[in-house]
Amino acid sequence: MQDFYYVVFSIWSKKEVFGIKEPTKRKAWQALYNKIGKDAYNWRFEIRRRKHKKVKQQTKRRNVKMAKLNGTRVTTNEVRFSYAHVFEPHAMEGNDPKYSVSILIPKTDTETVQMIEKAIETAKKEGKDSKWSGKMPPNLKLPLRDGDTDRPDDEAYAGHWFINASSRTKPGVFKKGSAGLIEISDESEFYSGCYGVAAVNFYPYNANGNRGVACGLNNLLFTRDGEAFGGRSNPEDDFADMLSDDDTPDFLG
Repeated sequence: MQDFYYVVFSIWSKKEVFGIKEPTKRKAWQALYNKIGKDAYNWRFEIRRRKHKKVKQQTKRRNVKMAKLNGTRVTTNEVRFSYAHVFEPHAMEGNDPKYSVSILIPKTDTETVQMIEKAIETAKKEGKDSKWSGKMPPNLKLPLRDGDTDRPDDEAYAGHWFINASSRTKPGVFKKGSAGLIEISDESEFYSGCYGVAAVNFYPYNANGNRGVACGLNNLLFTRDGEAFGGRSNPEDDFADMLSDDDTPDFLG
């Protein structure tokens, strides 16, 4: 069952009218026409989309801890994603195309932040011998950044730490299904603004005189929808008129 339906809204009275609830916009127009005839053409009526209210389960929800640390690898608690380029690689400032995403971590999630800080320290120790000739360079570039100071003009970053993770290879993008994880291939299901869990790894680098620790992107798990960044509209609303049923006559044509 889909989680939304369509109703008739009166612009004059500013409320839903006639008690119509239909699964598609076209069927809602049909029901309105059947009820009031040609008055359905009147401009004062609109078809609007509504979400079904979710029924709360009586059983208690388990408090699952998702954050994990294994050396330089970290699995986060729930985070939010921005600038998501996880289905096709994206090139920035003349660099090679990469898959990438900005991971927003609430500052209240001290567990994830502490694990990231430990993973970065481990990567720094590895880099001292493998990348930096046995010495810890001053002013290393580190991936964990403060959204309040580094992105003061972006409301989405307020109250968050963030890391930018990237990879030359396509990350796994998944959601939970009844029988386990399901890989997401539809870009509308994972987007900038949604919530999820990220599996990343931290590694040292020394390239073109730049030294620091970077964040590699491994896997992503979608957990819930959020308001899309960048004003993305819902395709169900944009193209509702085209989502017709074969057995429904085009009575407005």
